[in-house]
Amino acid sequence: MREVTSALQAATGTDLAQAPMGIDGCSIPTFAIPLDRLALAFARVATGQGLSADHARAARRLRRAIARAPFMVAGTGRFDTRVMEVLGERVCCKVGAEGVYCAALPERGLGVAIKMDDGNTARAAEVVMAAVIEARLRLDGDEAALMRSLSEVTLRNWRGTEVGGLRASRALREAL
Repeated sequence: MREVTSALQAATGTDLAQAPMGIDGCSIPTFAIPLDRLALAFARVATGQGLSADHARAARRLRRAIARAPFMVAGTGRFDTRVMEVLGERVCCKVGAEGVYCAALPERGLGVAIKMDDGNTARAAEVVMAAVIEARLRLDGDEAALMRSLSEVTLRNWRGTEVGGLRASRALREAL
C-alpha cells in the first residue's frame, strides 16, 4: 500500500498524509482527493507528463493491459468494460465510489474526473462520461452508436416497460 500511495501522491500532486481517508467497497484504503487533482492524475496517466520515467512507463503498461482485458476492470456489461472493449487504448476509464468517474483520454492528453450527487450509483455519472467521450474523441459509426446509447439511456422496469430515461442535457453537450 505504501507504493500505491506514493504513486497516487505523485500522480495527483496531493499530500495524502494530510488527506481524509476511508475504506471503499473493495476494502482498500481510499483517500479524499479533490476532483481537479484526480483529473490531473488521469491526464498524467494519459500522457506520462509530470510523472517520473518509471511511473510514466508503468502508466503506459497499465493502459495497454487494461485495453487488452477491459473485463478485468469492471466485469460483464459494465460501462467501463463496454467502452474500453470498443475504444481500446483510446479511453482508460474507471468508476469510483459514490458517483465518482474518471478517465484518461490519451490521444487528447486529457484527464476527466466527474462527481455526481445522485446517491451511490454511477448511472448519471456514466451518462456524463459518455457525453464527454462523444465530445472529445473522433468516433466512427459503431463507436458513436455505442457512446450515444450510453449518453441517452432508456430506463425500463422489470417487465421491460419504458419508465424514464437519463440524457446528457443540451447545456452539457454545448459546454463540452
